[in-house]
Amino acid sequence: MNLPIELILGVTTTMTSLVAATLGLGGGLLLIAVLPAFMVPAAVIPLHGATQLASNLSRLYFSRQYIQWALLPKFLLGSLVGLALCGTLLVNLPTRYIPVFIGVYILLTIWSKRFSRFIEGYESFYLAGALQSGLGLLVGTTGPLATTMLSKMNLDKNQIIATNALFLASSHCAKIAIFIVAGFAFSEYLQLLLWMIGGAVLGSFLGTQARQLISSKAFGVILNLALTFLALRMLIKVFLA
Repeated sequence: MNLPIELILGVTTTMTSLVAATLGLGGGLLLIAVLPAFMVPAAVIPLHGATQLASNLSRLYFSRQYIQWALLPKFLLGSLVGLALCGTLLVNLPTRYIPVFIGVYILLTIWSKRFSRFIEGYESFYLAGALQSGLGLLVGTTGPLATTMLSKMNLDKNQIIATNALFLASSHCAKIAIFIVAGFAFSEYLQLLLWMIGGAVLGSFLGTQARQLISSKAFGVILNLALTFLALRMLIKVFLA
């Protein structure tokens, strides 16, 4: 049975958004792995960004009372710097090994206490904004960066997920604006986008409910395992490609 692409991607986006709303990450990476099978390469990152914007906006809305607003100015300032650098310096540089550095950073931060203590002196949400927004133009998904930093703070699961959704939403807003200026025609994919955005909002709602069934201790363990899996996936994808 040949199902419409809109239905397939609408259901897929519901599932990936549900994962993201439950764990705070993973949905974007799952979605970007699926999209190339259904559209031309040039459309993957723009449409992924638009769908993820809907996913993150709905996720932060459903958990809005937990957002740590004080961290946003630092992240936004870093984002502006990162976007400017990627637009002027990095756009012509090879991006193949960027995920390697992200993956290694995540693994060492989670599993090496010595590295974690060392890197704390250099970590900041200025840097997280620059890397997450700037490199996101080139490699699509960099969400685990800020999640890793937030997980080291004295925040509960809802605060981590809501605040990272705010960060990601701001990054995707900037990304979409840049693609519009560059001439990408989102209107040509309007029907598909409406299905995917609807799926993203539904997934965020269901995932927010599912998250409340997970204890804070279990959430911490699952988050570290999910981050580890995503980091390993980044490394494997680069070296086996």
